[in-house]
Amino acid sequence: MEFVTALADLQGECSCPICLDYLKDPVTINCGHNFCFDCLDLSWKDLNDAFPCPVCRFLFPERKFRRNPQLCNLTEIAKLLQIRRSKRKRQEENALCEKHNQFLTLFCVKDLQILCTQCSFSAEHQRHYICPIKKAATYQRKILESSIEPLKTNVERVEKVIILQNRKSLELRKKVEYRKEEINSEFEQIRLFLQNEQEALLKQIQDEELDILSKLNKNLITFSDHVSTVKRLLKEIEGKCVRSDLAVLRHVKSIRQKYQNLKCPELSSFGLKEYGFSLPPQYSGLDRIIQQFQVDVSLDLDTAYPQLIVSEDRKSVKYGRTKQSVCYNSRRFYLCPAVLGSKIFNSGRHYWEVDVGNKPQWTLGVCHDYLPRNWRNRPSVLSGFWAIGRYIESGYVVFGPKKTQLLPVPKPSKIGIFLNFELGEVSFYNVNDRSLLYSFSDSFTRTIWPYFYVGTDSEPLKILSETG
Repeated sequence: MEFVTALADLQGECSCPICLDYLKDPVTINCGHNFCFDCLDLSWKDLNDAFPCPVCRFLFPERKFRRNPQLCNLTEIAKLLQIRRSKRKRQEENALCEKHNQFLTLFCVKDLQILCTQCSFSAEHQRHYICPIKKAATYQRKILESSIEPLKTNVERVEKVIILQNRKSLELRKKVEYRKEEINSEFEQIRLFLQNEQEALLKQIQDEELDILSKLNKNLITFSDHVSTVKRLLKEIEGKCVRSDLAVLRHVKSIRQKYQNLKCPELSSFGLKEYGFSLPPQYSGLDRIIQQFQVDVSLDLDTAYPQLIVSEDRKSVKYGRTKQSVCYNSRRFYLCPAVLGSKIFNSGRHYWEVDVGNKPQWTLGVCHDYLPRNWRNRPSVLSGFWAIGRYIESGYVVFGPKKTQLLPVPKPSKIGIFLNFELGEVSFYNVNDRSLLYSFSDSFTRTIWPYFYVGTDSEPLKILSETG
């Protein structure tokens, strides 16, 4: 059986997948499959751009193959072995039982073994169904034939999948090319923008240079005129000093008046302006963050300060004049007009926006749930707290591992908050001009919550919806 299997494998390797006959003038392509030269030539006829392998359908950009003389020799050997196998098969049709030296004429259906008459009476096959070889062969042939169509269907299905897979490869290539063009186009726009900005700034500084240079030249002329006046007065004084006493006294008044009225011009100074530029909003990266990571955040009523009025949809909150009757909750803020978001974060990247409008006081950020509830007007610098806020008397302040004064320009009316839990980053954006206000870099060891400090004014804080 091992010889038969090996021979079948050899014949398979020496057969052309196209004509299914022995290889004639075999050639090998780059994916390793072998074909008759004429079969491959016919398969690639009228193709120009891509040349698919008839077996694996891999696409080659060029029509390339190589002759395979070793495979030609193996094919000849396979032919000879087939001839010898045919002779042996004819002998096997009249084969004898090696154990009893009788003709093999029966078949055990259960054990699928060919038997002689004496073997069929043995205890090993006594209870098995035994039938003549011809009848068994007819039955087994039908079983094998019945599997042909399902196998053909399976082959057709797999070949269709291969075709679809090749189409996906082409589709991928097209999409990658299109994406490359998009990237190149975007960077070309940035390059042109930077070039125009550079030229504009260079023109501005050149104009400023000419303006300052003109002023310096005027100042230089003024100093030259002053030097000439001083020299004339000096010459006049020297001339009067050598004259008689009467002549000196006669002209001393006019000379002293000229001397006293003599004023030295001021030295001209200059300072160059600060030049800079900012990328347009579409290049800030915020739009991509919004598209991919925006989440729906609402307010947690169980944590709200008793005087806070939360809207029905839990998206808006403002300070009220009277305390409301609320149930006690250890997580509630009782001394500070603040509230937490109802959405918790312990992994992933998330983004939400808050409309602060013209509120004089607000603080936005994230915190751990163990954050103390015992401050009154503003939080202290604490661990487990990352936020940015505005206060009337101190402008904009960053709270977190350290307290930092911050003055965003221009004043933001909408704040975007982006959280990257794994990287330990919290970033705050001015949504109006897409600029980054501040970014924390820390590490998060436990669940964190959105934090909202409302202040004591009547203006509301509004959490914008995902489509907002």
